[in-house]
Order: sequence, then structure tokens, then C-alpha cells
Amino acid sequence: MPAAIQDRPTAQAGKTPLVVRLLVLATFVVILNETLMINAIPRLMESMHVTEQAAQWVSTAFMLTMAAVIPVTGWFLQRVTTRQGYAIAMGVFLAGTALSAAAPTFTILLLGRIVQAAGTAVMMPLLMTTLMTVVPEQDRGRVMGNVTLAISVAPAMGPAISGLILQLGSWRLLFVAVLPIAGAVTYFGLRHLDNIGEPKVSTLDWASAAMATLGFGGLVYGLSLFGEGHSNLGPSIGIVVAGAATIAFFVLRQLKLQRTGAPLMDLRTLTHRTFALALALMCIAFLAMMGSMILLPLYLQNLRGLTPLQTGLLLMPGGLAMGLLGPTVGRIYDRLGSRPLVLPGSVGIVLSLAGFTQVSMTMPYWQVLALHALLMVSLAATFTPIFTLGMGALPSDMYPHGSSILGTLQQVAAALGTALVVTVMSARSSSLVADGAAAASAQLSGMKVAFVIATVLAVGTIVAAALLPNRATSSGDAMVH
Repeated sequence: MPAAIQDRPTAQAGKTPLVVRLLVLATFVVILNETLMINAIPRLMESMHVTEQAAQWVSTAFMLTMAAVIPVTGWFLQRVTTRQGYAIAMGVFLAGTALSAAAPTFTILLLGRIVQAAGTAVMMPLLMTTLMTVVPEQDRGRVMGNVTLAISVAPAMGPAISGLILQLGSWRLLFVAVLPIAGAVTYFGLRHLDNIGEPKVSTLDWASAAMATLGFGGLVYGLSLFGEGHSNLGPSIGIVVAGAATIAFFVLRQLKLQRTGAPLMDLRTLTHRTFALALALMCIAFLAMMGSMILLPLYLQNLRGLTPLQTGLLLMPGGLAMGLLGPTVGRIYDRLGSRPLVLPGSVGIVLSLAGFTQVSMTMPYWQVLALHALLMVSLAATFTPIFTLGMGALPSDMYPHGSSILGTLQQVAAALGTALVVTVMSARSSSLVADGAAAASAQLSGMKVAFVIATVLAVGTIVAAALLPNRATSSGDAMVH
């Protein structure tokens, strides 16, 4: 299937290959932008004269584009060399960043965000596929720990970094600050990056690409509409159903194309039991993480009166702990396997979310910080092993497809988590306000119910963790029949 892997450079044991370090750095820079605009919404509404719903699209459009583009990356990464893939991804990202910084109208800003996201969507699968190809199995946990550092710290730090930058002036500074950093990373990467394997010419099934874009994009869009109130309930359900139906047709087409050997997304990856379980666990954990990332700023800013900067700083220790623990978690995984990490990690996720069901107008800030840190540390203990275990369970020719499926479902889980908590919170608080309750206490009650739902869902991570093997065997992973 993909790049001929027989000529891959083999990494020295105990060392992280330069190609992986460069890709981790570039991925950190591009993923930071997914949450960078969250704090800028009020400033954007003022300067561009748009409503809050419209302004939220700078984040929604980014997530939507990621969900629509990632399914095509498996095919794309097979056709290009590592350097070509990197140059195209970073070039597109830089163009989107420059366009966003100079955007004269809100429409142009949205277009810039979409272009940015298209570049970002290629970086994650490129990093995962390269890592699995060049890093020996006994070192993968440690190296994947560094990857976790990039993909978890970046979104966690986005709001805090943007809070600091916004103290200096316009929202445009968020893009102006990213441009030279991304430019330097691109230049340095192209000077030192080596090609891994050989590209393989394959045709793109345009019907599959269209179905993936409309299906996954539609599903994420429909879910994002749930947070915008009851007036959108009908259209939201309609778009979600249409998106799900399109994905069903997409799946049937992939199953048909697998027989001829050219699927856009190879679903045979899901017949590997360990990969399928790791995927399920990752989706539930990501759903819980994104749900809490939406609820906590709302609680701290709307109900406790903190500024965006104070909120970012209060939640930053958890994000930093998650990232800094990544490499340590990876080393423990290499030595002891997944069990000692994933089971306690999934229990920690459930306990922290259960703690958040007790939020009140007087909960001490240290308690919020401690619960958030517990959640982030538990996610760190979970993400590195499940990524390594899941991808390691696949044959090498399926790495691009595996990383593409992981990335796509990560975006769908993020959208679902956001939609679920916002919808539950809105429905609960609206019914209480209708019964005569004060707006603040109604919103607090809505948040508690949303955290209860997230806690119940998170119990699924414990079940999946208990079923996972301690280590993956790529060629002999048990197949699901």
C-alpha cells in the first residue's frame, strides 16, 4: 500500500529521530491554532460587528475543515514524499495564517481559518505515519510521549497564550505572532527533513472523497449547531442524520473498493481488535476532554466573574502537567506496557469528572485547579499508550489509514462532546428559568447535569481499558471476524 517501507532509516535505540522532532515541533505550532481564537470572540464581535454565534465560527470552521480534510490524508500521504507532504501542509498553513491576519472582512477571516485548518489536517497523520515507520517498537512509547506533549499541550495552552497576546492589542496579533514562528519552523524543517520511504501512485476515488467531506463535515457541523439554541434543533437533527447517512454510504463504498484494492480509508484497520478498542477509548476520552474544555471557561467567566486571562492561567497548570508527563508516560509504557497506565488513567478521568458534578458558586479555585489537573494527568496516562498500542497493532502498510481514521474520529468526538454538554446545559437551564429560577443558578444546575452525563460516558473508558492487551503485536494482532 503506502510508501515502500523497506528502505526506511532505522532510528538508534533510545534516540528520537530528527525527522520526528521536526514534525512534532511543526504539529505543536499548527495545533495551537485550533483553540487560539476561543478568547478572542468578544474582541472579534466588536471589531467585525458580528454576533456571538457568527464569531464562534472561527473555531467551528477550523474543526469542521479538519473533519472534512483528514479522511483524504491517508491517500495523499501515500502519493507524496515526506518533504513534499511537509512543504504542502506548512505552506497551506502559512497562507491561511497570513490571510487571517490581514482579513478585511469576517468572511475573509473565516476563509483564512479554513485554509489554516487544511494545512493542520495533514500534519497529524504525517507525524503519526512517519513515527510508526522510523521508530523501533521498543522506543515507540517514549517517542509517542513527545507527540502527546505537542497534541495535548497545544490546545490546552491556546486560550492562555491568546489571553496574554490580547492584553497587547487586536485579535490580529494572534496570527501576526504565529507567522514568523511557523515560517521559521517550515524553513528549518525543509533544510533538515529526510524522505521516509517511496511514494506510491494511486488513484483518488472522487466519490469517496466527496462522501467523506460531506458526511464527516456535515456530522460535525450539525453537532456544532446544537449549542445555538432550540430554534436550530430541527435543522441540527436533519444535518446530523444526513451526515450519518452519507457516512454509511461512504462505509459501503470503502468495503466495495477494498475488494479492488484502492479504498480512500481502509476499514480493514477496524478488524484489528486492539486498534478498534483503542479507537473507542480515545473517542470517549476526547469527548470528555472537549466537554470539560467548553464547560470550565463558561463556569469560571460567566458564573465566577474571572477574566479570560485569569481563566487561562487557572487551567494552564493542568495542560502543562499533561504535556510534561507525556515523555515519562511513554517511558513507563515501553517498560511495563499499557495496563499500569490506562486503567488508573481511565479511573482518574471518571473521578475528576465526578468531582466537577459538585461545582458551586463558592467552590474554592484550588479545587477547580486540582480536579482539572487530575483530569489532564489521567488523560496523559491514557492517550500515549492507546495511540501507541492502537497504531502498533496495525501492519505497516495500514499506518496512513490508521492515523487518518484516528484523526477524523478525534474531530467528530470533539464536536460531539461540545454539542452534548452545551445542549444538555442549555436544555436544563432553560427549563429551570421557565419555572422561575434565577439565570445564574439555572446555568449552574445545567452545568452539573452536563458533567453527570460526561461522567457516565467516561465509565466506558474503564470498560475499554480493561479489554485492551498490555502490548500490541503488529502482525499477529487478533482479528475481529
